[in-house]
Amino acid sequence: MDTIASLFSFITTPVSWVIVQFHKVYGALFGPDTGWAWGLSIVSLVILIRICLIPLFVKQIKATRAMQTLQPEMKKIQERYKNDKQRQSEEMMKLYKETGTNPLSSCLPILAQSPFFFALYHVLNSIAQNEKVGVINDRLLESAQQAHIFGAPLAAKFTDSASKVEELGSSITDVRIVTAVMIILMSASQFYTQRQLMTKNVDTTVKTPFMQQQKMLMYIFPIMFAVFGINFPVGVLVYWLTTNVWTMGQQMYVIHNNPTPGSKAQAAYLERLTKHVTHHGKARRRSERAIIKAIVAKGRDRNDYERKFINGLSKAGLAAQSDGSVVKSEGAVATVTEDGTPTTGAAKRQQPKRQTKAQRQSGGPKAAGEPTSLQKSDEPQDAKPDAAKKAAPKPGSGGRSKAQSGQRKGGPQRPKSPSKK
Repeated sequence: MDTIASLFSFITTPVSWVIVQFHKVYGALFGPDTGWAWGLSIVSLVILIRICLIPLFVKQIKATRAMQTLQPEMKKIQERYKNDKQRQSEEMMKLYKETGTNPLSSCLPILAQSPFFFALYHVLNSIAQNEKVGVINDRLLESAQQAHIFGAPLAAKFTDSASKVEELGSSITDVRIVTAVMIILMSASQFYTQRQLMTKNVDTTVKTPFMQQQKMLMYIFPIMFAVFGINFPVGVLVYWLTTNVWTMGQQMYVIHNNPTPGSKAQAAYLERLTKHVTHHGKARRRSERAIIKAIVAKGRDRNDYERKFINGLSKAGLAAQSDGSVVKSEGAVATVTEDGTPTTGAAKRQQPKRQTKAQRQSGGPKAAGEPTSLQKSDEPQDAKPDAAKKAAPKPGSGGRSKAQSGQRKGGPQRPKSPSKK
């Protein structure tokens, strides 16, 4: 680990300088040799690094959204090569290459902060070995060695011997209890963050090979933190626990306000958005208008949650516009069919009430608004000649109305012609 940390020695001096500047501020409040001064300095270093990584995080979100736009194409590939997993993976990689997307973009923040992590490890390890590093001189080195966090020295490890811990002014029991609790919290926060991503913010309609990898990482990362955490100094555990909590809160914010389309988080978000928009009669925030604009632009490609959202607005007398705004609809209520096609709420033409057989035979009273005859409306009913009435076949007679044995039905019988002999 020391060899790996030494590779990032070029950033050791900036990291140590930032810690010293924060230590000056907190040392004036809590005392220069206290664990609060040094512990809060490390926490502040984490916050500063994560703030600097916000542009990278935004880029990660955009890359994730670009991946989401490929979901229909990915679904087609899955259906086309559902019996050939190797060809399916090859076509997926080809699609990523053509569109310029990267499914591993979620790892960018971790990779970006790795140099700071190893530099901090190198700084704290040097303090534990009573060696000056970066801008930390002899006076600061002595102060850092005297700092304790909940009774555990800042530079102590879980695997340190009792004699080494005693040199730092603590007991092996205090060090192991504090480090064990911090390792458990660090692993639990990592597991919860990954689980939250997989259960709430994943489109369940499309399954990719990378989703299975994400599930594996959900269990592998906490185990890795638990294994390697016993070799981390207490100060590094403070750093990693803080960055895990930051990541968890940042992800909760994104899932709550900008969820993945087709996920459970989107269903909950659109339900909240429907209540909010119908209550105020408009979309008040820019983020809301951006999501409504994206839903309207999808047209027939909307998922079930998005169709339900559009229909909910229509039932409330509102209509979503292409610019993301919501206005009151002047016409009838519009709905969206299963294929995403909007249908206007024009009144459907009602079919006349079906009469019973007795009413059709007797010409009984018709329902209100039902046509009373199949003939032209300007022709009086009494204009029909009696012969026509007699010649008309009786209703319900069916095939029996046909003449049988050369006889006419219902009139004078035609005499048989004499046969020629």
